[in-house]
Amino acid sequence: MRILFCGDVVGRSGREAISKHVPDLRERLKLDFVIANGENAAHGFGMTEKTCAELFAAGVDVITGGNHTWDKPDIIPQMNSDPRLLRPANYPPSTPGRGADIFTDGTGRKIKVINIMTRLFMELLDDPFAALEQQLPPANPKMAGLEAVIVDVHGEATSEKMAIGHVADGRATLVVGTHTHVPTADAFILNNGTAYQTDAGMCGDYDSVIGMQKEASIGNFLRRQPRERMKPADGEATFCGVFVESDAETGLAIRVSPVRCGGRLDTQLPHQA
Repeated sequence: MRILFCGDVVGRSGREAISKHVPDLRERLKLDFVIANGENAAHGFGMTEKTCAELFAAGVDVITGGNHTWDKPDIIPQMNSDPRLLRPANYPPSTPGRGADIFTDGTGRKIKVINIMTRLFMELLDDPFAALEQQLPPANPKMAGLEAVIVDVHGEATSEKMAIGHVADGRATLVVGTHTHVPTADAFILNNGTAYQTDAGMCGDYDSVIGMQKEASIGNFLRRQPRERMKPADGEATFCGVFVESDAETGLAIRVSPVRCGGRLDTQLPHQA
């Protein structure tokens, strides 16, 4: 099974990158399923029904979230009603929405997507390790009747993300980080068959400060007070994501590769196979 995970979608330029590249990548890589982190899709902060509809129309199957999930409160009713929208599973139980669910591709194969958020340098949510343990299968995905298990780890600290990757090794197809908006160079398969990358990067304009206009961001660092409101950079976005292919017998990874195209970063696409 071939799956594409799209890094944090930042503002209009990020949504345009999804609309431009996902249909082409679906055909070129023969993708079965596409996931995108959409917590920055609506003007850089949060998501709305309109921005989610735009991502779904481009070919995204599931949208995950993070610490900006609730920045646009009008998403709450849709978070409750649309199973394709996820928020981190380690929010308190009374939080709207769900942190994991099982989906099907066009041929009826089952994929579980899990969204968690780390705690180092982030909001002090419930334990992400415990939340993940509740959602992971006890062994490889196929033994649980799943073709793949994808984990979006939304967080700041690389150490915490890596630890989560090792905890999930052998029980997930892919553990991929989001939130820092910078693609890391460590896409590889762990000892027990789980693909891992510390951060997928962003779908956004890299002529920026992690997707936000440079002037306001730099000014806030220099002046500190008063802070200027940040806005998403609106130049051509680079599409950043991670491609993973799962083994039909186990549901674990047999191939993983970063995906980058458009904008300012060097293009990288998986070799055709």
